[in-house]
Amino acid sequence: MLFPEKITLIQAADRVLEIGPGALPHFRSNAFLELNFDNNADRVSQRGGIAGSTDLGGRPVHYYEGKQFPFTDRQFDYVICSHVIEHVIDPQFFLSEVFRVGGGRGYLEYPLVTYDYLYDFDVHLQLVKFDFERRVFQYLPKQDTALQQFASISSFFRKSLEYGWDDLCAANKRLFFEGFEFNRPFAVEPASDLQALLPDSSLIVRKGKVRRLADRIMNKLRL
Repeated sequence: MLFPEKITLIQAADRVLEIGPGALPHFRSNAFLELNFDNNADRVSQRGGIAGSTDLGGRPVHYYEGKQFPFTDRQFDYVICSHVIEHVIDPQFFLSEVFRVGGGRGYLEYPLVTYDYLYDFDVHLQLVKFDFERRVFQYLPKQDTALQQFASISSFFRKSLEYGWDDLCAANKRLFFEGFEFNRPFAVEPASDLQALLPDSSLIVRKGKVRRLADRIMNKLRL
């Protein structure tokens, strides 16, 4: 999770479900939902290469087969879903289940099309973004786009990630990732094209003087 500060609506008595907690589960989650993977290789791949077990502090883990969640209506008060929605086959059905079991309250976080353009991870099936003005969550199956034409370039950039060169994304999180909290269900629909999924160009800001100076020093020192 890249924007934990955006989670502000959880109340003391709320029952919180977290879907796909990954390596860093949220401290407030009471239970977790995981996909029942066919094998360990799939599990590691879907979790971004994280092979070890996550310490969930003894909190219960529930498993499902990728369709209906194994919970009753409103069994939880809040649902955390961080970096999962881009992996699912049917975002509309998935989010309807999030709303059903959580009463329409929760937090959603995901990579933007700019991130997938650079790295194009095979396990990311959807390109997604929330339209804040219309309050509509939009998705576009990656297989319906031309991103595959840039496979060799994406492979090159993925190699840079393996060697720790994630500075671009780390320093400009809002250009590559998005997260938002919601307190009622919202509409979910297919996007018309890639243009609808781009972050606003106003998020691109000029580097400050201190950062530019630090960059020059780092370059001179070859760090």
